[in-house]
Amino acid sequence: MSSPLMFPHFDPVAIAIGPVVIRWYALAYIAGLLGGWRLALRLARKSPGDIAARDVDDFLAWATLGVILGGRLGYVLFYNLPFYAGHPLAALQVWKGGMSFHGGFLGVVLAAWLFSRARAIPPLCFGDLLAAVAPLGLFLGRIANFINGELYGRIAPDAPFAMVFPGGGPLPRHPSQLYQAGMEGLLLFAAMMLLWRAGGARRPGLSIGVFLSGYALARMVGEMFRQPDPQLGFLFGGSTMGQLLSVPMLLAGLLLVRRALVRPPADAAR
Repeated sequence: MSSPLMFPHFDPVAIAIGPVVIRWYALAYIAGLLGGWRLALRLARKSPGDIAARDVDDFLAWATLGVILGGRLGYVLFYNLPFYAGHPLAALQVWKGGMSFHGGFLGVVLAAWLFSRARAIPPLCFGDLLAAVAPLGLFLGRIANFINGELYGRIAPDAPFAMVFPGGGPLPRHPSQLYQAGMEGLLLFAAMMLLWRAGGARRPGLSIGVFLSGYALARMVGEMFRQPDPQLGFLFGGSTMGQLLSVPMLLAGLLLVRRALVRPPADAAR
């Protein structure tokens, strides 16, 4: 067994002023939303959907509700339904943790669809814009998971980056939060920016498709190192809930990519 790294023991509370406590996890959500908003303002200038800066500004509140409500509802339904069925009021205790990316994603999809219809914006063009900036929030969220010492990886005594987590027992584990931050955040963000610079926005739906399939693949790989949620454990064939929920995303993403590539670019069709 190689010598494991020790968890740096971050304080999950970033700011505490009297009874007011702000955690790093909350700051990660705020920074991800604000960072995505500012980047979306820049990218909207090259979108073929005539997306105004005012539209991006106004959607920030919609996105916030979609992420929080969808993320919480997704966790309740996908990860711990038996518990919340017996304790329904506990579902409102968001400050105790428990958010699902897949639920938050569906919440933002619904918010974006309603918003784009209300503003007469092409939904695929608006979705492409949101998909391009989404990895920012994913990266920050995984870093916050690491700071909290939660969602740690499986036992890996010989892995070079294995780490002993406070809540994970005495054996070293994969720092899977950092693996996922790199794949779902940094690598996917680089791919989305390269696609946007290469004119991917001219093919409505392409950026959404690349994001969906890219995230699904990254999540499936990341789950191979991550410890499954204790209330669920391993599911069909040794898979995890995160992997199963990513399968529809992968299929939908590939279909959107194919659809976007067989159609002429948006500006050429005008």
